Formats: sequence, C-alpha cells, structure tokens
Amino acid sequence: MTLDAALENSTGTLVKSAVLRNRFLSVDGFLERVFSFAFRGLVYPQIWEDPAVDLAAMEIGPHHHIVTIASGGCNVLSYLTASPAKITAVDLNRAHVALTKLKLAGLQKLPGWNAFYRFFGEADECQNICDYKLFLQSSLDSETRNYWEGRGLTGSRRLKKFQKNIYKHGLLGRFIGVGHRLAKFYGRNLNEFLECTTVQEQRSYFESEIAPLFQKRFVKWLTNQKVSLYGLGIPPAQYEALAGTSTMADVLYQRLEKLTCDFSLRDNYFAWQAFGRGYEPGAAGSLPLYLQTKNFDRLKENASRVNVNQINMTAALRAMPASSVDRIVLLDAQDWMTDTQLNDLWDAISHASAPRARVIFRTAGEPTILPGRVAEAVLNRWTYLKERSAELGLQDRSSIYGGFHIYELTH
Repeated sequence: MTLDAALENSTGTLVKSAVLRNRFLSVDGFLERVFSFAFRGLVYPQIWEDPAVDLAAMEIGPHHHIVTIASGGCNVLSYLTASPAKITAVDLNRAHVALTKLKLAGLQKLPGWNAFYRFFGEADECQNICDYKLFLQSSLDSETRNYWEGRGLTGSRRLKKFQKNIYKHGLLGRFIGVGHRLAKFYGRNLNEFLECTTVQEQRSYFESEIAPLFQKRFVKWLTNQKVSLYGLGIPPAQYEALAGTSTMADVLYQRLEKLTCDFSLRDNYFAWQAFGRGYEPGAAGSLPLYLQTKNFDRLKENASRVNVNQINMTAALRAMPASSVDRIVLLDAQDWMTDTQLNDLWDAISHASAPRARVIFRTAGEPTILPGRVAEAVLNRWTYLKERSAELGLQDRSSIYGGFHIYELTH
C-alpha cells in the first residue's frame, strides 16, 4: 500500500470510529457510512466557530498549553494572537491536518502579509502555486507535501484549489454553492446581500429575500433529509440534536436569521463566506484574526509553538502527562459521541487537565449535553460557567450552533 493510500485509510478508520453507531443494514447505519465516506476529504476550508468568542472564554495566559481540534486551522492560528506557550492541534481528517500545517508554513515562510493573504485569504491566483514551490514546498513534511501535490477525485492536484478559490471547494464550500444555486432557482441572488450597508438593510433583505425560501415545499422536504446537511459536516446523530422538536427548516431559518441580522456585515466574515464564498476584499475587510495584517508579525513569531497531529482527541489527551493542559477546545465533536465515547473523553480530559483548566465546546441544540451522560464522579470535578457561556454564545457570529459551553476544573 502506498503512503497516500495508507493515510487515506487512516482518515477513514478514524472517522468511522467517531461516526458509526448502527449496523450497516439499518437506515441509520447506511447514512452513517455515507457520511464517513464524505468526511474523508476536505470538509472545512474555513472553520465555523468564532475565535473571538473562544478567546474571550479561554482567557489565555502566556503559560497555557491549549489542546484543540484543528479543523481548517483558522482558529488554531487565531489563538496565537494571545501568545500561549503551546498549542497541540489534533484532527481525524488528513485534509484538515494538511491544511493547518500549510497555513503554519505560510506564516513562517511566505515573504510577508501580502503573500500570506493572497494565498489563504484570496486563495484564487496562479501566483500562489509559484509561491508554494518557491517558499513552502521544501519546508513541509512528506505527508503534507504528498497531500497537496496529490490528486483528488477530479484528477486535479489539490494544490490548485488555491488558484481557484479554495472556499468554493471542500464539502462545506460545495454545500454553500448548492444553496446559492437553489436560491437562484427561486429567483434570488444571494450575493446581493453583500451590498447591505446597515444592519437594518440586512434585516430587510432577510425578510424579503431569504425568509420566503423556507416556505417552499421543496426546501422543507430537502432540509428534512439527513443526507442534505452532510455538507455542513453534520452526521446523523447530530442532525437529531439539531432538529430537536422542530423541523430542520425552522432551525435553519433561525440560525440564518441570526447570521444575517444580529451582526454588522462589516464585522462578520462568516456572513461574507456564506453569501460571497470568500472574504471581504482588502486589508481593511472583514477577516479572521489570523489574516488581519496587524496580527501577522505576532503570528509569525508564535507559529513554531503549534504541533499538529492526526489522532482523535481522547487518545491525544490520554497520552499527555497529568495536569499538563490548561485549555481544551472540542468544537462540536461531542454531538457525534455515544455515552461510552463521552465518558472516555472526559476521563482523558480530567487526567490531562491542570487546576482551573477550561474546556469549551459547542452543541447543535442549546443545552449542555453532559449532565446525565458523563459519570457524576467525573463531571462533579468541573463547574459549568452557565451565565458566561450564554453571554458568549449570543456573540458567536457564525450562528450555526445552538449552544456554547465553558467548563472549569475546580475540584
């Protein structure tokens, strides 16, 4: 077996271990296997958790060791603005590991902010391929280099995504593209939302152009199919938590309303991704922290503090020395887990966490999912910062998740 094939198999094995709950011949079992296959490639060119909220919740100190799920790597780099001592980034997905490593190499090796922004912000110029060969290729490990120089399902080298707008690629990028085409079928051009200049105009656009789409019979039917939301990285188990007692069309309506109406477009790069499939152009545009020119020098200086591995979070924490971790970022991974997996994870978290360590995570539904599922003897060591969690959850500009949660080790 080639290295390329072995790594693909590793991704498949890790994702299956996280997703599969039911036997193959059941409907849910079949859907889980479809999802695990879809999740083997690039899913998130951009992570959809707001790093400003994460930073406020973690209150990072200069001595802190952060362990986080890597996903698209955006938040890993954004955490470097707080200059922690160390970040360990882990992910099940080979593509996410390769993307995070490429971004870190870009910080260290590309000749200044302009080249870095062109590569990872605009991500749609031939010059990026030249810069890769000139500045990045020799600094990458063989696994990362093999991924980007290898070919995807279309036969094109994966690296070429950076000359064709990588934000239109990956599972999420294609999902957003389908949403745009569906809106166009009903006579809406979602790019027009980016012309709004005030929050009031954003509200008016939502009510006149977007809200009516959710009354369409086909849209209601489509969103009630679990497989239709695989492009958001939502597996069958999380779909149930997201829907709750409502229809999925109602839930998506509420989340999209928050995205379009609760935050100024001038300060919400998530909305730019949703409606423009890219970032607001220019250094003064709405950009993630890691792409902002004011942060470039600090991130470049701190980039060597990050270590990236393809491994699941539980195994990574279990292998760490006791009391060696200060902040843990789980994204929404717990929504995927069985009770057994949750308890294994929190045993590992409690082992690795230093006093006053914090764990932050998001959930599809609003409430925390831990009480009644994680053993009381473990959970009682942690204090749920309920009010602070709710306060920061309202500030999350991505608006995808129902709940944001902070736990602190106090016993």
